Amino acid sequence: MAVYLDFEEPIKVLEDQLAENTKLQEEKGVDTTKIVNEIEKKLKQTRKEIYSNLSAWQKVQVSRHPERPYTLSYIEAVTDGEFIELHGDRTVKDDKAMVGGFGSIDGQSVMFIGQQKGINTKMRQYRNFGMPNPEGYRKALRLMKLAEKFNKPVICFVDTPGAFPGLEAEERGQGEAIARNLLEMSQLTVPIIVIIIGEGASGGALGIGIGDKVLMLENTWYSVISPESCSSILWRSWEFKEQAAEALKLTSTDMLKNKLIDGVIKEPSGGAHTNPQEMFDIVKKEILKHLAKLKECDKDKLVNKRINKFCSMGVINE
Repeated sequence: MAVYLDFEEPIKVLEDQLAENTKLQEEKGVDTTKIVNEIEKKLKQTRKEIYSNLSAWQKVQVSRHPERPYTLSYIEAVTDGEFIELHGDRTVKDDKAMVGGFGSIDGQSVMFIGQQKGINTKMRQYRNFGMPNPEGYRKALRLMKLAEKFNKPVICFVDTPGAFPGLEAEERGQGEAIARNLLEMSQLTVPIIVIIIGEGASGGALGIGIGDKVLMLENTWYSVISPESCSSILWRSWEFKEQAAEALKLTSTDMLKNKLIDGVIKEPSGGAHTNPQEMFDIVKKEILKHLAKLKECDKDKLVNKRINKFCSMGVINE
């Protein structure tokens, strides 16, 4: 059964009407072709109108849509054949919230890394809701170093509500693990492409977010804190999450305007969850486009350009 967000109510009404008329035609033999065509036209128009005027909070809601494709879906869709997943950080254990391994995209071997949330309640618990522990970030770093050793590009898919905030994670060095990734990723001598496909929350996202090209899907967010947490700190309540979302400037449009990312990837009308295959094709095209340019760059220039890009963020001249 399809899931609809609160602002998608007009879409739900039209899709219900469309289903009824289609069923009537198939089961009763009643010719409803004209009505079906009119509903389809109106549905397309309504979806376009709603999704072209989304608020920051509504974009946050879309990024969390339960039917939205997750990291492993993207990896399976853009790779030519088998994806070889690699496990463990060689220190503590294998963090199921962070996935990674080698895969081939148009004949090119690349290292894929990303957070995986899980597609149902059982899988979400198994994946810790996409919140990695320190061993997840150390696994990611191990895989990046492996990619560097064999001179293979790194593709990171970011989709996390944040790094796991539990006591045991802090005891095992959550902050150090993320900081180490920032240092090492900035100096990695192979091309790195980062794509935010859902939520990009705080250091949890940044831990695999240092790249030569950082791209955001249209209906995603990337910020130092979630709107709910920001609201609870400033107003002592989650009731002001919509105002917090606006103030945080966390949408793809805001991030591009503030020169914190390198590009926005357009989603199908109605969001990535309405047409996953189209979304996969668009993402694959973007990866190949940027890979072709980055692979031509000299290694030293690549690293220096990456470091300078991130060092220049937030600098103000008076």
